[in-house]
Amino acid sequence: MSTNVLPTYDDVISRYEPVIGLETHVELGTVTKMFCGCPTDFGGEPNTQVCPVCLGLPGSLPVANRAAIEATIRIGLALNCSIATWCRFARKNYFYPDMPKNFQISQYDEPLCTDGYLDVEIDGETVRIGIERVHLEEDTGKTLHVGGATGRIHGATESLVDYNRAGIPLVEIVTKPVPGLGARAPEIAKAYVAELRDMIRTLGVSDVRMEQGSMRCDVNTSLNLPGAEWGTRTETKNVNSLRSVERAVRSEMLRQAMVLDGGGAITQETRHFHEDTGDTTSGRSKETATDYRYFPEPDLVPLAPEPAWVAKLKAALPELPSAHRARLKTDWNLSDLDMQSILNAGAVSLIERTVAAGASPEAARKWWLGELSRRANAEGVELEAVGATPEQVAKLQVMVESGKLTDKLARQVLEGVLAGEGDPEQIMAARGLEVVSDTGALTAAIDEAIAANPAVAEKIRGGNQAAAGVIIGAVMKTTKGQADAKTVRELVLARLAS
Repeated sequence: MSTNVLPTYDDVISRYEPVIGLETHVELGTVTKMFCGCPTDFGGEPNTQVCPVCLGLPGSLPVANRAAIEATIRIGLALNCSIATWCRFARKNYFYPDMPKNFQISQYDEPLCTDGYLDVEIDGETVRIGIERVHLEEDTGKTLHVGGATGRIHGATESLVDYNRAGIPLVEIVTKPVPGLGARAPEIAKAYVAELRDMIRTLGVSDVRMEQGSMRCDVNTSLNLPGAEWGTRTETKNVNSLRSVERAVRSEMLRQAMVLDGGGAITQETRHFHEDTGDTTSGRSKETATDYRYFPEPDLVPLAPEPAWVAKLKAALPELPSAHRARLKTDWNLSDLDMQSILNAGAVSLIERTVAAGASPEAARKWWLGELSRRANAEGVELEAVGATPEQVAKLQVMVESGKLTDKLARQVLEGVLAGEGDPEQIMAARGLEVVSDTGALTAAIDEAIAANPAVAEKIRGGNQAAAGVIIGAVMKTTKGQADAKTVRELVLARLAS
């Protein structure tokens, strides 16, 4: 097979076995940074939320953030991990412009949480994803490459660095290698990250907004022949949406199969995922632990979480997503298939918030799994980023149920919501879309339609009520679709009653 022709996905699955692993980075929602008192607010002016400690200036000393340690333990407990009774921070040494210290305070061989798991539901089946470790570290700064076409360093004329993010508490959640997934590997990778995101959001320790970088995923992928040793893995860095996690796994499976089919070897390296094409491109060769020259952080004392404190944190954990979904399934009277559809669409929280805002579960499902899912798929975005809030959707449904809007008019109002024109009531008024409920205006339109269709009127008078559709259609045209068809029908039949 040619090395420059991608095989089909079905062909890859028929000949190779994929192994995946995911390293998910989560910025914690603490008020201050991991080792200093600088604020962690997103979107501040570049380099305004920094100090000697997070800039690594000589003589500055770090102090660990207790709230970040507590949040990490809570994540570990929710992931069924063992919590270390003693661990410590280490220095991970490497030079990169976004690392102000030229090392990162992280954890290496003594992480805070180890050996857990997270169960993921796929088409009624539970898949258990093993968790290797959950450790705490500090985030890096952000590099902006300008003057090029891609936003990457290649082709850029200059690079700028913002250190506001440097030092923000960052939790890294590393799965064990996950073999045996076959064709479902991309789908399960996406489902795992979605479940993890929901769990962390439930814990309230991060806003996990992937589009803002507070949750980022590194996707490890390898292929091997059936029964052979696992292949060389690649690591696709900083994938920032659920949809892209799935696409990145699939893309790497196709690319690696193409290389192997052509007699080539897979290079252990980091790769970049391109949202526009769905492809990955080479980044740099992947370092090993020895390349980072880890050694214990000399300026921080070891961590020794007291068992009583850990037990107290465990007892205070909230209802986690899997248990929460089971309760909602009963409360909303859903079938397994209904709940799976909601889960696949990433709509559980959106529907729940819509119900809390005043819509029925059935109506909320209709909007989020119907028109809004269709729009999200067409635009290639996550459902929660489609442009409508649960509160707006609930208000739209209330307007339908109160008779202010028909379903057809409501979809037009929704278009305005998604276009950023305001809330449903504002859009309805601005576009003049409210249902015509003035009986006098409707009667005048009905009389005009009857006069224009005398033969049809006679059929209705003779008992042929099905013929009323012609009169109703004419009235709807006159009112520009803003009359309630049921009301018009009732008025037409009453008007022509024999």
